[in-house]
Amino acid sequence: MKRYRPLVFFGLAVILGVITSVLVFSWLQNEKSRLLAAPLPTSKNVQVLVANADIPWGTKLTPEMMLMQEVPPGAIPEGHFTTLEAIKDRVVLVDLKRNELLLESKLAPVGAVGGVAAVTDPNKRAMSVKVDDVIGVAGFIKPADRVDVMVTIEPEAGKQGHAIAKMILENVKVLAAGTQMERKGKDEEPKPVQVITVEVDVDEAEKLALASTQGKLRLALRNPLNSEKVLTKGAQVGSLLNSYRPKPATNGEGGFRVEIIKGDVRKEITF
Repeated sequence: MKRYRPLVFFGLAVILGVITSVLVFSWLQNEKSRLLAAPLPTSKNVQVLVANADIPWGTKLTPEMMLMQEVPPGAIPEGHFTTLEAIKDRVVLVDLKRNELLLESKLAPVGAVGGVAAVTDPNKRAMSVKVDDVIGVAGFIKPADRVDVMVTIEPEAGKQGHAIAKMILENVKVLAAGTQMERKGKDEEPKPVQVITVEVDVDEAEKLALASTQGKLRLALRNPLNSEKVLTKGAQVGSLLNSYRPKPATNGEGGFRVEIIKGDVRKEITF
């Protein structure tokens, strides 16, 4: 009897293992059937407003400019619009590209009029200056660019003095750039004149008004990544002619001398 005892235990272990495997397999089959039968969670897309075409800033929106587009709920930022009535007569503050999502942060406050007034900072002013192709950097200046404004003033007739060029405004935002018709004389035909509108505060507006009447303006286009302000003394004829001149030649004795005194002994060294 003792000889067959290990076989009995082995047989019982095999039977228990088979029963356990059958129970586990049955449970897994039931779970699989339950998961397959359960409906998958679905997320309904949301209809939002996007630009139907490229829209420049300062434009008053109309329903024809917008398009409804389906977007997953998790991909929508705050401030989006779902109805055309919500954006009626609103004004765009930035350039919009086709199919770009419309957000509240990209629009002027409710009731704002279109054009330059809508994109002007409430604490600043919009001021226009007449330029030519040279002053306007050959037409490369466009809205949203940053420019520096310089003026060149000639001495008054009959008075002594020198012409001076000075930077008067830095890092000024351009609000608009275009042309308008101007007639210089009664008998002359009107001609197109390029006009650039910049955003300035009251002090800057006064400087620009005076500079436009007393001298000639020049605009320098800035890199948008450069916001550094530089203080200059201005350029005059004397400093202009003295720039990039060779160093003055020294005589045979050198540029300067140093006297060394040791007790009652003096010695000069020339450099």
